[in-house]
Amino acid sequence: MSELSSQDVIDALQPQGRCSAHSPIHLKVGSVVVEIRSNSEPVLSELRQYFLHAVVPDEDPTLTVYVLDDLDLPFDVAWSDWAREPGKAGRKDAISDLPNARLVRKVRTGMTFLQSTDWKIAFGPCKAYPNQVVNFVNTQILNHFQQLGWVGCHAAAVNCGERTLAIAGLSGGGKSTTMLKLMELDGGRYVTNDRLLVGSNTPHPDALGIPKLPRINPGTILHNPRLRSMLSATKQAELEALTDEELWTLEEKHDLMVGDVFGPDRIRHAASLTHFWVLNWSRETDEPTNVRDVKIEDRPDLLAAIMKSPGPFYQRPNGSFWQDDSPLEPEAYLAALKGVEVQEVSGQIDFDVLFQCGEKLFGAGA
Repeated sequence: MSELSSQDVIDALQPQGRCSAHSPIHLKVGSVVVEIRSNSEPVLSELRQYFLHAVVPDEDPTLTVYVLDDLDLPFDVAWSDWAREPGKAGRKDAISDLPNARLVRKVRTGMTFLQSTDWKIAFGPCKAYPNQVVNFVNTQILNHFQQLGWVGCHAAAVNCGERTLAIAGLSGGGKSTTMLKLMELDGGRYVTNDRLLVGSNTPHPDALGIPKLPRINPGTILHNPRLRSMLSATKQAELEALTDEELWTLEEKHDLMVGDVFGPDRIRHAASLTHFWVLNWSRETDEPTNVRDVKIEDRPDLLAAIMKSPGPFYQRPNGSFWQDDSPLEPEAYLAALKGVEVQEVSGQIDFDVLFQCGEKLFGAGA
């Protein structure tokens, strides 16, 4: 066939007609309203339950996401692999760039997405892989604010009173465990688990989490008394038999429903960012856990742990797409983080010591 266009994809999928029979969902995060339309009521029901804390009555949408279950394109697409980040193995995403649009395919699941200025469509086995639909919806929120100049950080965050603490580190470095322990503080509220948007403001920058519930590993669950009931007694016993090394490296994600575990009104996605911890600690040292102030402009190694590629779905305001070799801009992050107290966490990994540091940080701001 001739060169594929986004209109060819739209004509094949017919998203508006297929979704007309079901009432949409509206989510509001910060200033953006996302409308979700689908051809499947079970898919809508699951998404409505997942995003419950962000669902609002009908409002004029900023953007619309179409979710088409059990559909695929009736023609072949020429795919190319998207290079993964350093340290990540295996094929994950494939892309096909069209004029002013991009198709993205999840290699392992067959889920496919159309990303363009006018259309955001998820299609394929959506009912079987709702988490990938959730991720796509959140990607649109990230894209919206990044197009406005916000930066995307690889960080968890918790709010308490007038202070908000973001926590970054290497993948598996303990940011989710730290954030969830700090949720035990009186007034502690969940902001985000893995992606944080930061926009310049004075005296403290604006911060915005996305409505993505924490996906946590068994070690995080096992070492938090509030969360242990997420695992059966048999599973707890199996995990307790593992060595510390085996448990630390075990990747087996579980969704944490924050409202069910911590109670209502424990989520606040929008806040002012006051503090940032970068976890640079180690299981290979006996040095005591230490939290110290740093000038982030003098520590490119720590800044690298904060920065996060927008990924294959990101379309710039001029219509061009992010490429897998597009460079991040440290200057943009330094500008956005102006007014934030950045601290490095070094020494041995000790979540109890870090919790005590969090108590002091938030207690001083109460």
